[in-house]
Amino acid sequence: MVDSELGEIPKGWRVGEIIDEFNLTMGQSPPGNSYNEVSKGISFFQGRTDFGFRYPTKRIFCTEPARFANMGDTLVSVRAPVGDINMANERCCIGRGVASIRHKTGSRSYTYYSMQNLNGKFLNFEAEGTVFGSIGKTDFEEMRIISPARPIINLFERKIYVIDQNIEINSFSIEYLSKIRDSLLPKLMSGKIRVPVEVRT
Repeated sequence: MVDSELGEIPKGWRVGEIIDEFNLTMGQSPPGNSYNEVSKGISFFQGRTDFGFRYPTKRIFCTEPARFANMGDTLVSVRAPVGDINMANERCCIGRGVASIRHKTGSRSYTYYSMQNLNGKFLNFEAEGTVFGSIGKTDFEEMRIISPARPIINLFERKIYVIDQNIEINSFSIEYLSKIRDSLLPKLMSGKIRVPVEVRT
């Protein structure tokens, strides 16, 4: 271990800034008249309202997107509140309440858990807001972080991505089954669909 401004770190690791290691895109809200709830255009996410356990919920769509996140990018809420984390499960439009970030190696799992690890720093920006918290692009990019050696990042990605793939598959399965439930339940309740009952004698 060696000393650093952020405490002791493994030899070969270093202290840097977000901008040194990650590609960051700050969201920008498209024209209000381009929003809809009838699946026209591309999915549009604005922050906590849309965030779920791991992936955002499709609620609003947009026909004139301004800024994008790609599938596998980590989504970070940057306005009221700061620091909620999700992952994009498709190419999507991001509003000004969301930033998209990805490590320069393309490592999606490493990016996701790195942002989770910065929760305490994000909370500082939440506390500083006079009305509501927010973090701008410069403050985000200049946030100090500990950067492992690239072989460590690659090893982490190989090990954890397999687990994250299983989470993704399970999440999609739950979403699919929920849609079937929501479609069938009203028909069952109204009698439009009947379930055969086996009578035993």
